[in-house]
Amino acid sequence: MSQPKWVWVVGAVAALVVVGALVDDDDGTAPPATTETTQLVGEATAVPPPATNAAKTCTVPDVVGMVHQSAQDTMQAAGLYRLREEDATGQNRVLVLDRNWTTTAQDVAAGQVVPCDTEITLLAKKTGE
Repeated sequence: MSQPKWVWVVGAVAALVVVGALVDDDDGTAPPATTETTQLVGEATAVPPPATNAAKTCTVPDVVGMVHQSAQDTMQAAGLYRLREEDATGQNRVLVLDRNWTTTAQDVAAGQVVPCDTEITLLAKKTGE
């Protein structure tokens, strides 16, 4: 009778921990103390930190008329991941199989430059309706 996979995984991890402990070449002494000295010469100039919190922007693509799955893929390829979907007929149906729906409208117009975390609503109806 074979053992479950997790038993093998736990065993492999335990073996790696034991091997790591055996290979550790620490002789028990503390590392040598180091000191860092900074010498200022002349006038110090303030350098602003890099702008890491700057909002990244994305250009909204035109996805109207696309199969809904392709519309979502196109939005994500443009860097837009906060997507909401709605039934364009007002029947409040859930878009379960995205390939059976066609995107009929989008709430942020194509070509707009927006922060990449902007929520975009895609309205769709079943293909052929």
